[in-house]
Amino acid sequence: MEFKHKSVLLEETIDSLMIKENGTYLDGTLGGGGHAYEVCKRLGDKGRFIGIDQDADAIRAAGKRLEEFGDTVTIIRNNYCNAKAALRELGVEKGQNIEVHTSLNSLGFVCGGPQMVIEALLESVGEEGTIMMPTQTWKNLDPTTGVHWEEPEEWWQMIRDNWPAYDKDITPTNTMGAVAEMFRKWPGTLRSDHPARSVAAYGKYADFLTREHNLTNIFGDGSPIGELYGINGYVLLVGVGYDKNTSLHLADVRAEYPGKHYCTEHSAIMENGERVWKAYDTLSVDGEDFDEIGKAFEKEHVVQKVTLGNGIVTFMKQRELVDFAVKWIESNRKE
Repeated sequence: MEFKHKSVLLEETIDSLMIKENGTYLDGTLGGGGHAYEVCKRLGDKGRFIGIDQDADAIRAAGKRLEEFGDTVTIIRNNYCNAKAALRELGVEKGQNIEVHTSLNSLGFVCGGPQMVIEALLESVGEEGTIMMPTQTWKNLDPTTGVHWEEPEEWWQMIRDNWPAYDKDITPTNTMGAVAEMFRKWPGTLRSDHPARSVAAYGKYADFLTREHNLTNIFGDGSPIGELYGINGYVLLVGVGYDKNTSLHLADVRAEYPGKHYCTEHSAIMENGERVWKAYDTLSVDGEDFDEIGKAFEKEHVVQKVTLGNGIVTFMKQRELVDFAVKWIESNRKE
């Protein structure tokens, strides 16, 4: 039977990948090889492309279409739900310590949902590695910050007086996604104490990364993100962009720029056995230029990118990113 397949959002996908000629790319739903062809023709001698599909007709059609690229291309017959081995070839290895940001919806259908994603991550880094995810509860901030935009102002004092105190064993995440919400409850996972900007971690360095997360030091040295930098960690963006990359906030803290300032936040916490609405000073951050920093970073550094389902996965060294971002911020932020 002749295999027929129409490439969807071809130009948009290729543009978003920002392909480097010596990069390595994985397509988890190879199909007829339309996207693959556009990637491969942009690769140099050291570039590599890995394609995965479970359909034999698709494998044959894509193989014929991509044969001109020779050894640059590796095609694997499999389902993208079983992409662990291919991802490991891209650099995810046992013993690594990785902060992961995810959007399950961006991948489309994932067999096994968030459980499959978490199991794949933990298996990939093994017992000697660590997975960390943001498990933020930013609704536990003062309404004046805009986090309760859907509620009328006359309710704000009621929110301050009654919002439940943060409990790291109970409090659910806010818009962190299905993977992070399941991960915070995963047996053996530890969660930090910050009432609005917590992280959760599993693995060798879970206790080290989560045990110190005080109110004032959310993203700086000594915070979970700062400690990850100290152990030479990595960042994995699964279906999300640099605007969700909280490691860039460490660069916010380290950089000096004209508009840098602190603000007073408020959160509900337990103190001496009682719920209190606690005020604390911390660095004011917003991440408006994080996507711009990411684009600039990828022009100067090799990052690993793969397409997985309908989404893009990006893998990078955290130190390289943070060190680059500090210089970028100091050169480009004027306010």
